Amino acid sequence: MIRFEDVSVTYDGAPRPAVQDVDFEVPEGELVLLVGPSGVGKSTVLGAVSGLVPHFTGGTLRGRVTVAGRDTRTHAPRELADVVGTVGQDPLSHFVTDTVEDELAYGMESLGLAPEVMRRRVEETLDLLGLADLRDRPITTLSGGQQQRVAIGSVLTPHPRVLVLDEPTSALDPAAAEEVLAVLQRLVHDLGTTVLLAEHRLERVIQYADQVALLPAPGAAPVLGTPAEIMAVSPVFPPVVDLGRLAEWTPLPLTVRDARRRAGALRERLTDREPTRGTPAPVSGSVPNSRPSSPRWRTRKPTTPTPAPTAEVRALAVRRAQVDALRRLDLTIAPGETIALMGRNGAGKSTLLNSLVGLVTPTSGTVRVGGLTPHRTAPRDLVRRVGLVPQEPRDLLYADTVAAECTAADADAGAEAGTCRALVSELLPGVTDDVHPRDLSEGQRLALALAIVLTARPPLLLLDEPTRGLDYAAKSRLVTVLRALAAEGHAIVLATHDVELAAELAHRVVLLADGEVIADGPTAEVVVASPSFAPQTTKILAPQQWLTVAEVRAALA
Repeated sequence: MIRFEDVSVTYDGAPRPAVQDVDFEVPEGELVLLVGPSGVGKSTVLGAVSGLVPHFTGGTLRGRVTVAGRDTRTHAPRELADVVGTVGQDPLSHFVTDTVEDELAYGMESLGLAPEVMRRRVEETLDLLGLADLRDRPITTLSGGQQQRVAIGSVLTPHPRVLVLDEPTSALDPAAAEEVLAVLQRLVHDLGTTVLLAEHRLERVIQYADQVALLPAPGAAPVLGTPAEIMAVSPVFPPVVDLGRLAEWTPLPLTVRDARRRAGALRERLTDREPTRGTPAPVSGSVPNSRPSSPRWRTRKPTTPTPAPTAEVRALAVRRAQVDALRRLDLTIAPGETIALMGRNGAGKSTLLNSLVGLVTPTSGTVRVGGLTPHRTAPRDLVRRVGLVPQEPRDLLYADTVAAECTAADADAGAEAGTCRALVSELLPGVTDDVHPRDLSEGQRLALALAIVLTARPPLLLLDEPTRGLDYAAKSRLVTVLRALAAEGHAIVLATHDVELAAELAHRVVLLADGEVIADGPTAEVVVASPSFAPQTTKILAPQQWLTVAEVRAALA
């Protein structure tokens, strides 16, 4: 159904191909998972299937890509629209209408389908993806995860023979991700739909794949094989595979169920051992310096044994577009504390972060950050007290090069020259000054946006889905940076659906539902008790309370 024949793609002005020696076939009715580190060209390979590369992106495509017998070099994306449905990393760039129902119908309308067919398919898709209650909602009022489901639904309604999906579960809560993947599996098994999918959260998708195509490094030829074959050699792998490698299980397990069946001996070895975890409470008496004195920042000495909270939220209510996004919510954030906000899509996580940074005006209640009321504080004063890395990092990027972004960030924060660049080097090794931010992968753009926000060293750092588009190595570098910030006394609040990140990093988990706090406590207590938000290691080794493979590795050392 999809055939790559010795394909290489070189973008205009690039010194080397983004991908090369791509030569493999995706048979009809199979789900092929495209994996590899950030920046190796996965999105380029997907774009070549839909015709967006090179017709929209520019550059030179050598070789041949055919989809259902159509050569993508001679067929523009609109001439492939009846065969290929595409969802990119950024759902907002996908939408052309205002409401959910209209968006689901638009693709079919463009293809000239009969109204009665369109009505039936819209209703089916609303039910399949749990969107029925949102059918009349303006798309701009939806959460990031809800928008992602709408984007997926809009390409399902025309019933394409091929689906091309780039990070389709990155903004979805665990339950919604399982629903979407179950729908894709049903299309593959029952209707013979062909799916080519790129995803960094392999713990969610690896068990659904018929084959895996690994791009091991930039410019390297892809390696194709079964999931078990590729996971044995892949530089990126989910926790279940990491645990299998540690325990020397052969063949490697790909699911929690398979791993649990083999974990008896490992549980026995861990019976009398306790997990070694970081301090489960905020740093006492540590107050971060909001203005850096050098590229390797220093913190002030403790001034009081019980520091004031970094931020306080009291009886906060926010009503937007006739929806109660937050309902009388209380939250106290202490210096040095890392809090993971979790909950299903639309629970109010992003609204809470936006309230803390002053982008949302409370309907009632109060928000205080560093003694200030965010929505009444000038941005130049607020930037040194709180910083937000949004779900869409491009919202913070406007310069033509990485160097220009860093120079502007240093000036805005009043930091020494080179401060932002030092952070970029730590988070994005190998990215040069002259690269345009638009030429970075989604994960690389997010890391650049994080470096820009961190340049001001705000005492309160907010991150909205910070691991979207990040591979495991990039996520590890992010965790290292955030742990160092927390140790210095910075408070960190991250809204995330990445249960593995929460298990590794957070001192405390706050679960939200319908704008209310339904659980608030130490990470181990909250996630272990939750079937939806428990990490893979916890599920495999239950009833023992291990959160990460790193904890198990340390205990066995």
